[in-house]
Amino acid sequence: MSDLSTHLAWDATPDPMDVAVIGTGHVGLITAVAMSVTGHRVVATDVDDDKIARLTEGEPHFYEPGLVESLERQLASGRLRFSSDPSTTVGDAEVVFICVGTPPRADGEANLLAMETAASMIARHARRSPVVVEKSTVPAGTADRVRQTMLRDSGGTHFEIVSNPEFLREGSALHDSLHPDRIVVGGESEHALSVMRRLYEPITSQGCRLIEVDRATAELAKHTSNAFLALKISFANALARLSELAGADVTAIVDVMGSDPRIGPAFLSAGLGYGGFCFPKDVAALERLSTRLGYPFPLLGEVARLNDEAVEAVASKVEEALWNLEGKRIAILGLAFKPLTDDVRFSPALTLARILLQRGAEVVGYDPRAIEEAAREVPEMQFARDAYEAIDGAHCAVIATEWEEFLDLDLAAVRSRMTYPVIVDGRNLFDPAEMVAAGFSYYSVGRPAHPDGRVPLPSSLVS
Repeated sequence: MSDLSTHLAWDATPDPMDVAVIGTGHVGLITAVAMSVTGHRVVATDVDDDKIARLTEGEPHFYEPGLVESLERQLASGRLRFSSDPSTTVGDAEVVFICVGTPPRADGEANLLAMETAASMIARHARRSPVVVEKSTVPAGTADRVRQTMLRDSGGTHFEIVSNPEFLREGSALHDSLHPDRIVVGGESEHALSVMRRLYEPITSQGCRLIEVDRATAELAKHTSNAFLALKISFANALARLSELAGADVTAIVDVMGSDPRIGPAFLSAGLGYGGFCFPKDVAALERLSTRLGYPFPLLGEVARLNDEAVEAVASKVEEALWNLEGKRIAILGLAFKPLTDDVRFSPALTLARILLQRGAEVVGYDPRAIEEAAREVPEMQFARDAYEAIDGAHCAVIATEWEEFLDLDLAAVRSRMTYPVIVDGRNLFDPAEMVAAGFSYYSVGRPAHPDGRVPLPSSLVS
């Protein structure tokens, strides 16, 4: 990954465009900042006036490495503005990004009401017939519905609609926006595709591959990419269950697997499972879309089931270590769904906390970034100011998010502060032999070391 300074010192494009962004969530704000960094003139809007006021002052409403610095610099450059006025935002735009939320409904289907609202707003306020870019993750066929909505609400004005899915990773979203491994654009006309080529020229000129396809293909490519990554994670977690029964080491197995270039090592880490907003909702939405189109795609349901099983497996390890959970104090280290973010949406750590609370445990959590967000989601938890405060008096500590600072903990101090020196490592962050040598009863995921350091025989070989 290149240094974050590259986000702040990008050479502006000699051919800037007027760009509007609808929605300033994780995708919208990153998109707005990135487009400004590459030299375009950007105005972003949101239905939340408080967000707009804060962003105008350079205060993002979520954490992302480098975001504050980039936001401040782009505001100072004059290329990035925020507005609550739709006519100001989209009136003169050549390109309008729709970056609104598409949360799951109760049945897993994507809720596209915000997409319809954004399309209607653009149709009523646009003056230059811009290319409208569907950036939100949506089911295949949504672009056609956007076009129909805009045609109706504009009184017959024709708009070009393209699908341009994002492939951002929270924790490195700015880098991924400015140095992507591919840009996918789905369009039905040469004009729309040529506008997108011009928009992304500052990035593609550095060698990034631009993949041009039809709209339905682009829409489906996003859902299938996320579903396949979720599949790899669930496969690793199922393999962890098998490894424990066989007395094998899942980390060594996936290292062997990942050395095969046809497989690759990414997303094969066993642990608590995937979380965040994208993977859970995209797996569910793809399954719903597939079923609606006539193919149930049963593998997707199994991916989600295995993900739920991964959290339950760690909860069972805590219960196995402590026997009874009632009256036990359990520290959960890490609350965000992954490191380098404060996002707790669908976080496995919070799912685990709820399970332990329901079973009678006292749960205290700590995270370097996500305490405020976690407190809103699970207010019945207690929260600590640092990891050492969290483990004070704990009967067990669970590593739930692989923040680097946890690797720097003073293990002797941790052990001395705990009532029972029990560690359940839900992310396989530590070396089992070192933890046993440090005096801990140590439980990890898919690895054979027992709390006393011995490697047990598989149950099938024990007479």
